[in-house]
Amino acid sequence: MKLSARNTLKGTVKKITPGAVNAEVVIQVAGGVEIVSIITMESMKSLGLEVGKEAYAVIKASNVMVGID
Repeated sequence: MKLSARNTLKGTVKKITPGAVNAEVVIQVAGGVEIVSIITMESMKSLGLEVGKEAYAVIKASNVMVGID
């Protein structure tokens, strides 16, 4: 797989919450960190995503917000 995105994190699908149109997919990466994404149900099915399968969280953004308490 070759992508232009610089942030590609390999992990395991921990949870999938399907909806009518979209699914919430939780991918657990190194250190137990969880990344959550909303994708279409069609994309979830075409990727064959299931809990326990390996997947990549691919992050491509022109802006990243930073905050403090």
